[in-house]
Amino acid sequence: MARNSHEKRAERQWLLILLPSLVLLLAFVIYPALYSIYLSFTNEALTGAAALRPRFVGFRNYTRLFNDAKFWNSLFVTFVFVIGSAVIGQFVLGLISAIALRRPIRFRRVFSSIILLPNAAPEVVAGFMWISMLAGGDNATLSRIVSLFGITPADWLQVFPLSMIIVVNTWRGIATAMILLTAGLSTIPAEIYEAARMDGATPSQMFRRITLPLMMPTILLYMLISAVSTIAVFGLVYALTRGGPGGATEVVSIYIYNQSFTSFQLGYGAAVAVVALVISLILGIAYVRAMKVEV
Repeated sequence: MARNSHEKRAERQWLLILLPSLVLLLAFVIYPALYSIYLSFTNEALTGAAALRPRFVGFRNYTRLFNDAKFWNSLFVTFVFVIGSAVIGQFVLGLISAIALRRPIRFRRVFSSIILLPNAAPEVVAGFMWISMLAGGDNATLSRIVSLFGITPADWLQVFPLSMIIVVNTWRGIATAMILLTAGLSTIPAEIYEAARMDGATPSQMFRRITLPLMMPTILLYMLISAVSTIAVFGLVYALTRGGPGGATEVVSIYIYNQSFTSFQLGYGAAVAVVALVISLILGIAYVRAMKVEV
């Protein structure tokens, strides 16, 4: 009996500790998500008659959305953006950095500080900084560099807009990938590598047969976090290109902003946001299934 009362008291204490986090989660995650779902079934707007008297329109926003070529273009651009910057760029460079930092290299602290430095600048500040480097004209940083090799300078954000935002987002995300993958590498016992070396395994064989399989849970977790966070990237892309030129960099977050606050159609923008939320949930479910966790 005393044990049960002690367990109940401990449960109440844990609930009291978690209560502030639960309130914040309800206020800033669950409620906005539910309200967005509600808005997606209305013709809510910022101007006009719908702003004064919004009404329920059922699935009209979703019907319009799935027949909107610009929406499908934003999904395609987002897919390329996520694959290029999060799955390929950040993962590959983050893994290389994590492996390098586990070796006795010179200037190790300087190297890690350089990788972590991009996270010190807010998205918008980083965006304007890169604008000065990628702008057209002979005085832009990248144009000066390529001119040394006889390459004609260009307005890089106009000529290669999607490639440039992939490069910039990769630059900002390497540190996160490096930290998470370094944690995964540290969980692999050194004795396994020693035994493999004694058996005559080459470094490439140890990487393919030991490192990658044992790091797969960490890699899958990183893929989920990076994919979902990259889908939500807004400030960096908006500062660099605002979704242009001609929708070439109009990722889903920019498309939602344009529909909600440029075209003033909050209901339609909410429908797009709900679809983006569903995509993120599908990625989360895929991660759980990949980890073979029962929920």
